[in-house]
Amino acid sequence: MERIAISLSDNIKFRTIAIFMVIMKLALIGVLLYRVISAYGSETFTFDNIFFYYIGVGFFAQLIDGALGMAYGATCTSMLMGVGVPPAYATASVHTAEVFTTGVSGLSHIYFGNIDKKLFFRIVITGVIGAMIGAYLISEVFNGDFIKPFISVYMVILGSIILYKAFKGKPKNPVNKNLGIIGLYGGFLDAIGGGGWGPLVTSNLLRKGNPAKETIGTVNTAEFFVAFFSTAIFMIFIDTAAWQPIAGLIIGGIFAAPLGAYLVKIIPASALMKIIGFVIVVLSLINVFRFWF
Repeated sequence: MERIAISLSDNIKFRTIAIFMVIMKLALIGVLLYRVISAYGSETFTFDNIFFYYIGVGFFAQLIDGALGMAYGATCTSMLMGVGVPPAYATASVHTAEVFTTGVSGLSHIYFGNIDKKLFFRIVITGVIGAMIGAYLISEVFNGDFIKPFISVYMVILGSIILYKAFKGKPKNPVNKNLGIIGLYGGFLDAIGGGGWGPLVTSNLLRKGNPAKETIGTVNTAEFFVAFFSTAIFMIFIDTAAWQPIAGLIIGGIFAAPLGAYLVKIIPASALMKIIGFVIVVLSLINVFRFWF
């Protein structure tokens, strides 16, 4: 797998990656339109005031994700469930919207030069594999809520390590071993938990000493492919014809994505690491508290 990743990074240009992302998004748009039209038939499309709430959720979550490289899925899933969207529909809606928001975010990061191509291919292949396995298991086999508290405890520890390294200073030479494994379990846990690709993968790459700007841009771009293939699995097993949450998240996220990618470019790397570590610890402690209390 390592050799394949290195070969791809040497032979595939950023422009090619961008073209594939656009084609894949257009294909998903076609599928979504077909499914929604089939479900509603000749009925008139209407939306209520909560649609604007979905737009706000999408904007806020993508702004955080684009600037920090994490927390889109966790933010959207928790806020959707807070207004009564069932967990399975929330997860499917978030991953479908992520294809568009991370697509715009990824293209923005490519434009601003925030991507390490070798790092990208070392995490994206196994990330896609893990996401597809996780999407199938959460759809057909077990409930991802069972594993969430254990992930949260792990994230508290990982976030604390990042904060420690941010104040102490990170190593000059990154030690990038086992990146394929990080991508695999990052994609897997993201699919079964409604989020987690960014916190898990970004955190581990920063812990290994990778620069914050390139890490965030690379992880965000790879997330597009992880979201796309997990969405394909969700579409097989879960109804995604409920268009309002998906459309709202997409609209809000698309407007926020370029801004998040720009913020990564201007915020100092040390500040990014401190913010990321703090956000991980706080969100994870909240999740642990909710589960146990």
